[in-house]
Amino acid sequence: MREFAISGGLITAHGLVMTFAILVYVATSHVMRQRRQPSAAIAWILFILLVPYLALPVYLLFGSRKLARPGAATPRIAAATRADASWAVATIDALGQPPPAAYVGLEIHADGAAARHALFDTLDAARHSIDLCTFILGRDRLGSAVLDALCSKARAGVQVRLLLDGMGSLMAGRPGLNRLIQAGGSCTLFVPPLRSPLKGRTNLRNHRKLVLADARHDNGRLWSGGRNLADEYFESLTHALAWRDLTFDLQGPLVRQAADLFDQDWSFANDGRQAGTNVSPAGAAPRVDDGAQVVASGPDQVDDTLQALLVTAAYQARRRIALATPYFIPDAALLMALSLAARRGVTVDLLLPERSNHRLSDVARMRALRALTGAGARVNLAPEMLHAKLALFDETVALAGSANLDNRSLFLNYELMIAFHRSADIRRFAAWFERECATARPYEATPPGLVRDVAEGTLLWLGFQL
Repeated sequence: MREFAISGGLITAHGLVMTFAILVYVATSHVMRQRRQPSAAIAWILFILLVPYLALPVYLLFGSRKLARPGAATPRIAAATRADASWAVATIDALGQPPPAAYVGLEIHADGAAARHALFDTLDAARHSIDLCTFILGRDRLGSAVLDALCSKARAGVQVRLLLDGMGSLMAGRPGLNRLIQAGGSCTLFVPPLRSPLKGRTNLRNHRKLVLADARHDNGRLWSGGRNLADEYFESLTHALAWRDLTFDLQGPLVRQAADLFDQDWSFANDGRQAGTNVSPAGAAPRVDDGAQVVASGPDQVDDTLQALLVTAAYQARRRIALATPYFIPDAALLMALSLAARRGVTVDLLLPERSNHRLSDVARMRALRALTGAGARVNLAPEMLHAKLALFDETVALAGSANLDNRSLFLNYELMIAFHRSADIRRFAAWFERECATARPYEATPPGLVRDVAEGTLLWLGFQL
């Protein structure tokens, strides 16, 4: 009889823990407006029901997806009402992003050597300020050279701010940042994982990559794209091949949009104690086909900006979609939009590395690749590690920057893409894509075995929190 009482008490206690965990999930999701994909919401509920003792602390550590951030820039031109606005500009405007801004001197870096040269040219050109944001700053030759350049500029009186992601710096091991502080520069870690668990930010990463020189001046420069600041993203120093990647640099009023975003990130990383510069005043609006826009995505945005833009673009495309990404694990809505585009006759080309640096990602991508090729899309597998992020839709828009086509980038990370609307520059990005595809081989889909099918499904199910 006593055993029954004990077991009944345990069942009651288990039920109370489970109920409490569900209430925490519902309450925090409502209060913090944590809108989730239905599959992700179901996965969290099942996780809590099955193992509430583990699920509750995991949710509190990793469950946050949106964080309110005051002072975010808002559109200053209702682009959707302009006679020359394309669907791309109208959509980006509707998602709360800045309006088109002019730019000059766009250089798309042909390889790692060109990217390295442009990076140090940008740093060397700074006379007033340098703002640098990156996910990884390597403890290697490239990372040390970047720090040397920053220290030299700081000692010369240039205002230097370095923003490193907390997890990225933990993964790569950061080179001695104290010497930058001693030289007069500033350095901040964005959401350090060991200092953020109780704030629910542990799983949120700043994946944006940009270097700004004199951003608030007429000659301001922007260097951006997919490259982290470590050797393997630029030039090979060992027998291993350097990764293929995509970066670019430019000048003009567009640089101030990137500066506004950096200021917001810097302020947030410092808990709002160091407010950024006020949002830049709007200048004369360029023609839509002569401008570009900063497109930010992440917990600081009301919408899932890039996912919404990509889905819209896939439905709007009429002739060509070209996508380059190291990791391809799209959500159901994006996969359906791309598949339907292929079925209605749009040429859909996807460029991936044959084998990426994340083996689990390569396994998880297979279902999406089979669905896409089954719809008539072409998948190209590059022989080397490809880390570039690019999306082309007809000659209407080219999106280049930091975001991968996976759920982490599209729903969790702080990401930055630049939307280019100038037809001539879209063609230049398309030429880069064709050059990279020249050495790739076509992917051929094969039916999975039972073990492979279960493994793929398990990885995709767990992906809601990873």
